[in-house]
Amino acid sequence: MTDSPPPDDSMRDVVERSRSGAPAVGEAVRDRFSSDEVFQRIIAAADEEVTSGSRELFFSGLAAGLAITITFMLYASLTAATDSHPILSVLLYPLGFIYIIIGGYQLYTENTLPPVALTLERLASLPTLLRHWSIVLAGNFVGGGLGALVLSYGGVFTGDTVAAARYISEGGFAVGAVPLFFKAAMAGLIVAGVVWVSFASTDSMSRMLVVYLAFLAIPLGDLFHVVVSFTEVLYLFFEYSIPLYGAEISLYSGLVGFVLPVLLGNTIGGIVLVTLVNYFQTSEERLEEARFEGMNRRLTVPEWVLGRAAGRSYVPILDATEATLFANEGYRVMVPITNPRTDGPIVDLASRVASDHEDGLVHIVHVVQAPERMSLAAGAGRIADVSEAGMSGLRETAEAYDIDVSTSTVVSHRSFEEVFNMARRTRPDAVLMGWGEDQLWSAARAERPIDELTNQLPCDFLILSESDLDTSRVLIPTSGGPDSTLGAEVASVLSRTADAEVRLLHVVDGPENRDDGERFLAAWADEHDLAAAERVVDDTGNVEGAIAREAADSTLVIIGATEKGLLSRLVSNSLHLDVVHDVECSLLLAERPSRRTLRQRLFGSGRRVSGPTDGGVERDPDASNGAKIDRSADEAADALDAGADGEADGHEADADSGRETIDDEPADDLPSEPAVITDHDDPEEGDDPEAEDDPDEAGDDPTDPDTDDESGHGADRDPR
Repeated sequence: MTDSPPPDDSMRDVVERSRSGAPAVGEAVRDRFSSDEVFQRIIAAADEEVTSGSRELFFSGLAAGLAITITFMLYASLTAATDSHPILSVLLYPLGFIYIIIGGYQLYTENTLPPVALTLERLASLPTLLRHWSIVLAGNFVGGGLGALVLSYGGVFTGDTVAAARYISEGGFAVGAVPLFFKAAMAGLIVAGVVWVSFASTDSMSRMLVVYLAFLAIPLGDLFHVVVSFTEVLYLFFEYSIPLYGAEISLYSGLVGFVLPVLLGNTIGGIVLVTLVNYFQTSEERLEEARFEGMNRRLTVPEWVLGRAAGRSYVPILDATEATLFANEGYRVMVPITNPRTDGPIVDLASRVASDHEDGLVHIVHVVQAPERMSLAAGAGRIADVSEAGMSGLRETAEAYDIDVSTSTVVSHRSFEEVFNMARRTRPDAVLMGWGEDQLWSAARAERPIDELTNQLPCDFLILSESDLDTSRVLIPTSGGPDSTLGAEVASVLSRTADAEVRLLHVVDGPENRDDGERFLAAWADEHDLAAAERVVDDTGNVEGAIAREAADSTLVIIGATEKGLLSRLVSNSLHLDVVHDVECSLLLAERPSRRTLRQRLFGSGRRVSGPTDGGVERDPDASNGAKIDRSADEAADALDAGADGEADGHEADADSGRETIDDEPADDLPSEPAVITDHDDPEEGDDPEAEDDPDEAGDDPTDPDTDDESGHGADRDPR
């Protein structure tokens, strides 16, 4: 007897299909989302909510509070009209909540699910969650209070409706704190459950039916909702002038003995009974495969608990396709530039670094800072076209090193901050950026969040301040640490690709420490593949003086970060070495990601074990004049176009940079409109129209789904 052959899965699939081609197995065509898919939809919505500005959140909460007033008004009116019929009087109670769902307003009890889910995934910190709740709840209460004011003094309630409104409003005062809490917890369960079911619904009619029936259960079950309760208490205060405190029915007893237990009950009910239960009934891969593609971007535990006090407070969500596009690349260097005509040396150095790695790639990102009054969505298109044409020379520079090259244009109101956003999203191995008077980010000190960003770098950062860049003679001052290690890696690449002569400098305190310094420097050189480099030990103890002396015979000095980090000090206009401003050769400032402990953040000086010394020097404010394009989108594109000729249609411009310089605007005045990112290497945006018409010539298989991005994010991605 022989073993039976294994079943042929492909044949089984054929057998299980009907003649019409419809799958015979019902799960193949599902009419509802899985729990993991519902959770992903909620996370995506929460991601959008958490990134909303305070003004948007507050006024959305205000609109929700006003909508709740409609619920109270209809409840009181029908109670009077139906002689307090237990069912007829509550039939229109859900209308205010339906307004909120359809209008997309922010109601506090609905926010016990999406932002909490984001926090459970450690994608948002607890302080971020509390900030979100506080703003929404404040908006709800202000809206409810305004509604109560109108109902009291506007003559909306007349006749028996006034008495009915008072009867409804006083009902909660007679309930004890414990029953109030649990009644409110059940109401919180209902509201948070509605949110989950709404995201699980596939059509509007089902969603509205669920919303109506669920919110109808609140008055039928004699339950309490915190915003409705707050509105009722303020109605009594405005209409009947109840005392502030000292009576059974007073403003104090209403807020503390009535509204507060309801608030706690709604919160606990929504979080524990729905959010946590729904969270743990999803699989452990609910976001790993769809969002993070082999990478953990979650907040650390200190960041999760303390927010910005310990680092990041929010981690943006990656689109699944975008994460896949960057997952399998080789060594990639991102090069933010501000002027394609003058930033060639930066691209050249980045190309050298990338060419030393297998599958090296340079991603050139032209960052264009738009004026405050410009609409990015409306004006970025033409700017991107001009930018793409201007970067053709830089592309040729990088391609000469036999590496892959991609280019993108970012049009944003916040240029410097966008560099970090792009780095976090595309995940390069290193960022190499220029720093000088003609750079947009020379005015980055106005952008407050950057101080935290620079203490949580997404990758290695190299900052080049070049003066006729020459890499033939490289000096590396070092006393150990991750940042000087990064500098050593760059120097090692230059020694191999550009035949650079490398000298290492270590400064010790006095001649008695020279032997120790020489042993340290020899071991450090061997460890970092620089054994052939010349080694110099200076025993004067004066780091700045030693670097200045050695830099006189060097063309490039590579310095690592100390204390808070070089980027933080550049932003705050304070660098750690006088020599940074004194040397005449080019400088490359290296900073590697590092994490400070909570104790260091709270009590330490911020010192990093990296650079050769500490100390500080204030930068010359006149050496950092920001530059921005202050004109319409068309004029901005014309200015970029005219930059090649050093003029901009009669506007006064910087002949070297091709940009018009204006005074810096305060960071708080900048709009929150997201940056517009255009990827010039998107397959859908090919430069050859004939190749688009003939897929065979383009080398693309028209049946391959990867060649047709329907996600709507094609402009934001690198196809590699």
